[in-house]
Amino acid sequence: MKLNYILLFISLFLLFNTAVAQETNLVEVAGIVTEKDNRLPLPGVNVTIKGTITGTVTDRNGAFELRSRLKFPFTIVFSSVGFQPQEYEVAKPGVKLNISMSTQTVLGSEVVVTASRVQESILKSPVAIEKLDIRAIKESPAPSFFDALENVKGVQMTTSSITFKVPNTRGFNIPNNFRFMQLVDGVDMQAGTLGVPLGNTIGPNELDVESVEVMPGAASALYGMNAINGMANMITKSPFLHQGLSLYQRTGVNHVDGLDHKPSVLTETAIRFARAYNNKWAFKVNASYMRGTDWRANTTTDQNPNSLNTANPRYSELSGENNPAYDAWNKYGDENNNAVTISGINYNGAENQSFLVRRTGYWERDIVSPTVDNAKFDAALHYRLTENAELSYGYRVGKMDGVFQRGNKIQLDNVVMQNHRLELKGPNYTLRSYLALENTGDSYNVKPMVDNLEITSGGTNAAWSARFKTALQEQLNAGAALPSAMQQAREAADAGRVVPGTPAFEELKRTIRGINNWDHGKIIPGAPATGGAFLSQRSRIYHTEGQYDFSDRLKFADLLVGADLRVYEVIPDGNNFVDFSRPIAERTQPGGDNVYYAKVGGFAQLTRLLLHDKLKLTGSLRLDYNPEFDPKLNPRIAAVYTLAEHHNFRVSFQNGFRFPSLFEALSYVNNGNVRRVGGLGFINEGLGYLNNSYTLASVNTFNAAVNQDVSAGLSSSEAALKNRALLEVTHLSATRPERINSFEIGYKSVLFDNSLIIDIDAYTNEYDGFLGQVEVSVPQNNQVQVGTDEAVSAMLAANRNSQQTRYRVYTNARNKYNNYGSSMGITYNFYQKFTISGNVNYNNIRTNKERDVFVTAFNTPNWFTNLSVGNREVVENLGFNIVWRWQDAFLWESPLANGVVPAYHTIDAQVTYRLPVLKTTIKAGGTNIFNQRYIQYAAGPTIGGLYYVAVTVDGLLRK
Repeated sequence: MKLNYILLFISLFLLFNTAVAQETNLVEVAGIVTEKDNRLPLPGVNVTIKGTITGTVTDRNGAFELRSRLKFPFTIVFSSVGFQPQEYEVAKPGVKLNISMSTQTVLGSEVVVTASRVQESILKSPVAIEKLDIRAIKESPAPSFFDALENVKGVQMTTSSITFKVPNTRGFNIPNNFRFMQLVDGVDMQAGTLGVPLGNTIGPNELDVESVEVMPGAASALYGMNAINGMANMITKSPFLHQGLSLYQRTGVNHVDGLDHKPSVLTETAIRFARAYNNKWAFKVNASYMRGTDWRANTTTDQNPNSLNTANPRYSELSGENNPAYDAWNKYGDENNNAVTISGINYNGAENQSFLVRRTGYWERDIVSPTVDNAKFDAALHYRLTENAELSYGYRVGKMDGVFQRGNKIQLDNVVMQNHRLELKGPNYTLRSYLALENTGDSYNVKPMVDNLEITSGGTNAAWSARFKTALQEQLNAGAALPSAMQQAREAADAGRVVPGTPAFEELKRTIRGINNWDHGKIIPGAPATGGAFLSQRSRIYHTEGQYDFSDRLKFADLLVGADLRVYEVIPDGNNFVDFSRPIAERTQPGGDNVYYAKVGGFAQLTRLLLHDKLKLTGSLRLDYNPEFDPKLNPRIAAVYTLAEHHNFRVSFQNGFRFPSLFEALSYVNNGNVRRVGGLGFINEGLGYLNNSYTLASVNTFNAAVNQDVSAGLSSSEAALKNRALLEVTHLSATRPERINSFEIGYKSVLFDNSLIIDIDAYTNEYDGFLGQVEVSVPQNNQVQVGTDEAVSAMLAANRNSQQTRYRVYTNARNKYNNYGSSMGITYNFYQKFTISGNVNYNNIRTNKERDVFVTAFNTPNWFTNLSVGNREVVENLGFNIVWRWQDAFLWESPLANGVVPAYHTIDAQVTYRLPVLKTTIKAGGTNIFNQRYIQYAAGPTIGGLYYVAVTVDGLLRK
């Protein structure tokens, strides 16, 4: 049905534009474009007819030809990176144009489209926006254009893998950032079930990028769900305007210090070919392949030190390396679900002593493969129906490996993302439909992998703790010191456990990664493992949108309207996503009906110029509806005032909503005997985690207090009743959309004869209904009501065995959260082509007096900054660029790991040499060239230096 509507819409446009085209005669315009300084021909100059989609490029001799059906007069626009744009009005036929273009020396002349969904000067954008064009990308020392986003004002990048970097702006950073949107030519790049774009897995390669526009802050008023913390829009090259064959080869090396891995080669190869025919048909093809050794996560930080009441604080001899409750950042199997209480121990003359002990676990380096790659391909076919209508079809596919972090880490292996795009566009309208397909391939979850390695080869927690207790008492009776006795007991309890690097370990690991069931199964000696770690997620996203600009039909203002429809389709795997129409006991069986999650929205934007065009007022209103929630309105109002032509002041207010992602809304996965559940209300029916549970944090505190009182001589029942007030009832509600109110002011100015740009912005945000996770315990499978003596007894029993059902629930924070910040960027062309630029960024959050149901995790340094100096041509054909980057220390909080991320600074540098005769550019450079090892988040990889040489050949076979 949807396809029929699209075809009807296209047919109407075809009829309309064909009728218009028949009113005029064919006009031919030709000419030559040269460089003003040396009169040499300029190849690759964009030549477009203003107000239409018709355009071409100059050939190797600077010549061009245009054929179009237009009435005289009309205007031709000439543009090329590094040169000042020119316009020429053609008033009659038969004119041979000779255009001379001057080298671009004026800063701040960029045009952007993302902020208002229409073209406008970057200086007069109603909200903060940054742009990387082709020149900025080429001059960056970053190894790829996507890495170069880390140097953009206001942008913080989080590296999960070499193949997977996550941008974020204005706080609340997480490795799976649901609040930041990435588009490529208007198409959302997210993987549906994972909920985020996987870096640039399916995006353009280096050769096909024309520009990247980054808008920090809320963008929901125009773009709808997800874009409440910012967005990046990657714009690719048109095959009409950028033709020929281009090649790219980058070869580099990392791990040069050999600490986490031996020095390793990183290589990336890319190719692009585009060709146009008669200014009617055009196509392009892109392919690339990258392979290397990933950064390794190998931090030994203990996040359960002896000072915590859950880590044996009464025994000073068990501190530091002797802590039997050791919980390392990058070790798995030593988490709360694998913590056992060893009770009834006679030690140091006292009876019935209790100790908290965690299972041994495995390091991440033993589970995660260091070799990663990313292969991608895309192609597009374009057809110009008329001067006012261009129809195109595009296809993208990408395959990648890497590490993805949600509540746990996931080894992404052979993940495949695809999308198909069909688009009809003209000077004032766009109609676009696309289909995105996700398949997680051979991926697996690290946490259940380790849990099932431990349980299958080393026995259940109960069996393991029994062996530990027996051995511990024997060692203490023999006179061993407590730390030594603990170590000997651990070795005895680990008897039979598979050892990394052995054939038995690898064989069991292969078996577990092939089982799509993360529950801990029955242990049958000699039988295959019944608990698995396989991540099998498949989804489809169907999206249709359109917009129309009525500006040329209205006199009093510019009006833009648009609408979109999105449907997510999830194929249940019986593990992560299930068919909720089934009874609870049957939900985790494979198969079932596909699950759908949808939203529809529309917007209108009105822009008016006043005071002789010095004041630009913009107002927009968006309505979004998801059938699971009430309709939501997203307004935005903004004003830009230009003073004395150079000073641009802006102010804006906007409201935005974020609907829960697929995983936040609909997940139903058991991981480490903790069921992760989405926040929609109907999932809770019969389970009780919303209205019949205690917070896990309070259960842990209760258990620690009971253990201490039992050690002091109380009975278990007496200790439990004494400490019952420590158990905190959750009183959760079903998830609702997250809301943000954002206020922003800004200033942009071009000074000193257009050689200095100053860009300042400040913002404050209020989050209402912030989405996060809380872990809760339901007594005895929802058979006992919280607050009763039976529930207290159940929690006591849970201290000895598993008479509790644990859930990690997506829900809304009870408090409102306010964060604020500012950023300033300066670019100064201080001498000839020497340029210095930099930015400094500040972000903070106000602390609430009342404790919330979960930690909101701001996860953002108060200060971070970039400073660069460079010259694109310090001598003929030779340029350089150096970037210094620093960020402050900050606290990182997440369900996986917590702790302080130390401050760090790095220096990146590159030298570029051009060989114009060979159409070749050679770039030699490196990031973190002094190899200052650092981490960007708790439990994240340690990042060192990367050194590379890149060769680009551009413009071969150009007509």
